[in-house]
Amino acid sequence: MTVFEETPMREVSYLSAASDLSSVGTPTLWAVTIIGVVLLLVLDFLVTRRPHEVSMREAIGWSAFYIALPLAFGAWIWSRYGSQQGVEYLTGYLVEKSLSVDNLFVFMLLLAAFAVPAVLAQRVLLYGIAGALVLRAVFIALGAAALQTLDFAFLLFAIILIATAVKLLRDALSGHQQEVDINKMRSVKLLRKVMPVVDDYHGTKMTVRQGAKRALTPFALVVVAVLATDVVFAVDSVPAVYGITEDPYLVFATNAFALLGLRALYFVLHAALSRLVHLSYGLAIILAFIGLKLGLHWAHGIWDSVPQIPTLASLGVIIGVLVVVTVTSLRATRGGDLPEDRKVVAERH
Repeated sequence: MTVFEETPMREVSYLSAASDLSSVGTPTLWAVTIIGVVLLLVLDFLVTRRPHEVSMREAIGWSAFYIALPLAFGAWIWSRYGSQQGVEYLTGYLVEKSLSVDNLFVFMLLLAAFAVPAVLAQRVLLYGIAGALVLRAVFIALGAAALQTLDFAFLLFAIILIATAVKLLRDALSGHQQEVDINKMRSVKLLRKVMPVVDDYHGTKMTVRQGAKRALTPFALVVVAVLATDVVFAVDSVPAVYGITEDPYLVFATNAFALLGLRALYFVLHAALSRLVHLSYGLAIILAFIGLKLGLHWAHGIWDSVPQIPTLASLGVIIGVLVVVTVTSLRATRGGDLPEDRKVVAERH
């Protein structure tokens, strides 16, 4: 008997499955989706080409559009490819939107720390969203490659998510989950070493001439700071959605739709976000749960007796956690008692 014949059949089938990810994304569907995302980004840049303060009516209108669009797309996925893909897409979108809302609060802290004028806020956010989309695409491709070539990729993703959940929980318990010190940010320190920085904003200009040299504006610093935080966000969010679906196309679609509406959502939720003081606890639970789901999935591929968590059950858990932390947050801040970092954002807006 050869070595290959002694290999358990279950392990062989599992390794084969890991190297052959199934996807609903045909070349045509990928092309149409990417073109659509690019066009939406171009539209946002055209809308913000003339800096202006965003009215609540404008923000609500764009937010409604960016919520209706992914929901309509989810309905199309459901009707075209079946309930399994539909549930995976909707669950993944909910996870990504939840993580994006937490990311949005960090963006708010950066805008406050850099004293970004209200008329420039949406352009900074848009640069952050565009950068996040590019980084997510890179991480999604790397994740797909890992799933195709490494039989322990699911276990690796599980460890990343559980470690992130532990950090979120530890920071939340210590009261330092949302701190931003721009003087300690490596990206900002590096830029200041490379080029001089002027004190005042000059619209959306990244650089201005200062004597015989070019100097950076605070606008350039805040954009780089936002892009730097995008890297951290991508490390968390991509493994999280791969815990819901292994389809790279659905992973990309959920990330893209969750990010595209953040610019408008910022102006709708800036007051409410300061009151979501328990959101980090909820995200820690969700990430740990998805990490457990990934770990069980990896173990099930080796031992049949290990149970798996269905996607529909995952959707129920995620919705339940978000509802609970929202209710407890609103009750905890009912008298206007906010942590110091939340007060900074609330006072700024």
